[in-house]
Amino acid sequence: MTTIDIPGYRAGTWTLDPAHSEVTFSVRHMMISKVRGTFGVKSATLIAPENPLEATVTASVDVNSVDTKDEGRDTHLRSADFFDVENHPTMEFVSTGARVEDGDFFVDGDLTIRGITKPVSFAFDFGGFGQDPWGNYKAGASASTTINREDFGLTWNAALETGGVLVGKDITINLDLQGALQQD
Repeated sequence: MTTIDIPGYRAGTWTLDPAHSEVTFSVRHMMISKVRGTFGVKSATLIAPENPLEATVTASVDVNSVDTKDEGRDTHLRSADFFDVENHPTMEFVSTGARVEDGDFFVDGDLTIRGITKPVSFAFDFGGFGQDPWGNYKAGASASTTINREDFGLTWNAALETGGVLVGKDITINLDLQGALQQD
């Protein structure tokens, strides 16, 4: 079994600090620009054994919290045309493994959107570890991946008179996370 050394890493159960974490996304709009938005993280837990490559992650995102700074667009994204939040209120991620390739760290797992589960890999970057003024041991990290939205049943689109479509297929998902090691 391969292992890696991450300075400051501690085994245990880590939980997400939603006040210091964010899920953002971007997608091509009209083939000429990008729309960006955020989701609220409902929960996330990392079970961290001594070997970081054996860690497991579960996370849930509140799809109803989508915010692109345009209420009309957000309402459309919540509808059955896109996320169908009435029937699928959350996105879920469950890790299936972690690996290092050419010095880069990846977390692989199953992402479920709109009831459809597909494998994804997040490129993961540790921000560091430290103790806050209240004695909590914290970790920071960022991660990113790109998915094809149509693979998850998000197929609504509109053709443009000038050619192309209104919404691109590729969605870039970025995570900025902070978690706390739980005290026994």
